Amino acid sequence: MDSLQESYAYPIGKCKLEANYTPKLVSKWIGAIASVTLLLDHCIENLDETQLNTPYRDGGWTVNQVIHHIADSHMNAYIRTKLALTEDRPAIKPYEEKLWAELPDVTDVPVNVSVTLIHALHRRWVSLLSQLTEEDWKKEYYHPADQNYVPLWQMVNLYSWHGRHHVEQIMSLRKRMNW
Repeated sequence: MDSLQESYAYPIGKCKLEANYTPKLVSKWIGAIASVTLLLDHCIENLDETQLNTPYRDGGWTVNQVIHHIADSHMNAYIRTKLALTEDRPAIKPYEEKLWAELPDVTDVPVNVSVTLIHALHRRWVSLLSQLTEEDWKKEYYHPADQNYVPLWQMVNLYSWHGRHHVEQIMSLRKRMNW
């Protein structure tokens, strides 16, 4: 991938996970997850079907696919949160996100359905995350694809970046296309 395509793929840069966490960082990450819904509403406002079916970069997903991916990915993260909180270091089920982006619900279901889902999901997720204890933040799940244990604080660090990352892909496209 050339540097221009790289900048389209990672407009806010690649995720840089913190080595540890503090209550201040956790609060910042939860705030970022909470704000994704408003940012998402703003970045897709008034887009028409042609615009929604435009890839954010050469070889990349369409805006439509990106939005449905956020819903899919964040649903998985929410479930992983609940598994880690209720089971002892559970193994999670990875999924093939690229294949999920090609399934009929992505092409047949309007994006506003996934946007509504993201709003509801984030409300529940943020409520849950906001009430975790120090002990809860250290709970882990096992990611078989990566072959490592992931503490909840690290997953929340990642997802605080993830939503903004995809929103900015769409915003970057809008700016380039003058939409």
